[in-house]
Amino acid sequence: QVQLEESGGGLVQAGGSLRLSCLVSGGYADAYSLAWIRQAPGKERELLAAVSQTGSSTYYTSSKRGRLHITKDNAKNTVALRMDNLTPEDTAVYYCAAAQRTLAITVGGYEYWGQGTQVTVSS
Repeated sequence: QVQLEESGGGLVQAGGSLRLSCLVSGGYADAYSLAWIRQAPGKERELLAAVSQTGSSTYYTSSKRGRLHITKDNAKNTVALRMDNLTPEDTAVYYCAAAQRTLAITVGGYEYWGQGTQVTVSS
């Protein structure tokens, strides 16, 4: 079964950027649509960005388009997310998730999840 391991979380200053990485193991990244999904305290999970199996297509949630950049390296079995201009409202647990389809753009479309990495944005 595919496993996902996130890295790169931590404490970030408001106005700064973060870069998260996710390593796919137990399977090949090119078999999966991969996404970054976050959950803030007291809120539902929110899909931020997704990338297709081949890496040729991407999806971004409209409310944060322009602040996000997702990249996938199938040769290295990794997916990364860069998020710019952070605010305290971006404080959340960020998850890497995988779906066995071309490109999944809803939270419910993802079957496999990492443990998540905490990102805290200080003002």
